[in-house]
Amino acid sequence: MAKTVLILNGPNLNMLGLRQPEIYGRETLADVEQLCQARGKALGLEVDFRQSNAEGELITWVQEARAKADGLIVNAGGYSHTSVALMDALLACDKPVIEVHISNIFRRDQFRHHSYVSLAARGVICGLGPKGYALALEAMADLVG
Repeated sequence: MAKTVLILNGPNLNMLGLRQPEIYGRETLADVEQLCQARGKALGLEVDFRQSNAEGELITWVQEARAKADGLIVNAGGYSHTSVALMDALLACDKPVIEVHISNIFRRDQFRHHSYVSLAARGVICGLGPKGYALALEAMADLVG
């Protein structure tokens, strides 16, 4: 039976391709989902790909993942740098977590250099664009395999 990986995307990621393409590129979130579905299939993983601008909805999905997923890949967007509640949910989930950022957060504003999500993550991939999601799926396949 295929392992399920929940991929969560936070606020403003629904604007990929339109919002600051010089930082985030021109690929849309639908393009990223297609990439993840294809890479997941090749790795024998079932991918559940979601996006929300609402912090509470992301937290609810993390809580549900405890029973429904084998691992989580999280690009929490701006909530990475602000949400203790999301961090707490990830820590309580008791599943492997990999954090992904499309841009290199360490080459940006100082406030982006700290991530609460990182405190719950086994690893962090940043600055490699949407390919970071595919790399995270490869790492997750090893973690949940």
